[in-house]
Amino acid sequence: MEVGLKDFKWVGSEQDFVDEPDLQQLDEIIIGRFGGNSKAGQYKNEDACIVWANQEQGWEFVMVLDAHHTAESAELVVEEFHRNKASLENLLVESLALNYFKNLEERILAVFQNEKFRRACQEIQGETACMIVVRKGKFVWWFSIGDCILYLFHRELAAMGQFQLNQRHFYEWVGQVNTFEQQVPCYSSGTKELRKGENHLFVTTDGLVECPGKPYSNPQDLAEAFADVPHSDSIQTLLKTIQENGVRDSTTMVSWKVNVSTAGTYASNQ
Repeated sequence: MEVGLKDFKWVGSEQDFVDEPDLQQLDEIIIGRFGGNSKAGQYKNEDACIVWANQEQGWEFVMVLDAHHTAESAELVVEEFHRNKASLENLLVESLALNYFKNLEERILAVFQNEKFRRACQEIQGETACMIVVRKGKFVWWFSIGDCILYLFHRELAAMGQFQLNQRHFYEWVGQVNTFEQQVPCYSSGTKELRKGENHLFVTTDGLVECPGKPYSNPQDLAEAFADVPHSDSIQTLLKTIQENGVRDSTTMVSWKVNVSTAGTYASNQ
């Protein structure tokens, strides 16, 4: 496992990790990749991932993509966001304020709706689901097209039965079939306050939850896989389990923990 990376950008067409689970680490963020099992018929990886982080400024920007047909759509989105990295970081470093995430969402929409980018989407084969997650201070915000999944594991939320932050949405993509070419684009976004103490953020493509035997289809089972286990060891266990269960689909996951020192919101009578 390589440690100390400053930022991370990868597309499965560059290195597929078929039959080869892989771990990377950027500061405290762990990135897990598995391209699927060749014995199950897998021969390519169409996932992708971007991770930017600045611990001193208290933010992370994470993107995972799950393409199909070809990896061209994932390649296109990753390169487009890489080109826009400086303008996005200019927003990420700003102080938290009422319009912080609103401004970020507008900038991301501008990237996807750019005419040159949309024309490029028409020239490729295939399309991709895309999940963007930004943590700033004690808040996490997400922007999702399609069916990638974001979880937040915290003891207070677990006691209420909450583990998953977003609803998976099917038949939404960017690429050859492009939600931003519709009369009304379809995507979802949301914001969540982190709780006091350790908050564990985990985002993944759907290979993890669609694995044969469904070892992690229940979010509570996934939460329990992290309980009382060192962070990197738990990610290795997830990758090993889906490999041993014969998963064909590729899986890309990004996992990190955030400690919050201030109390979260409670009801007025608590």
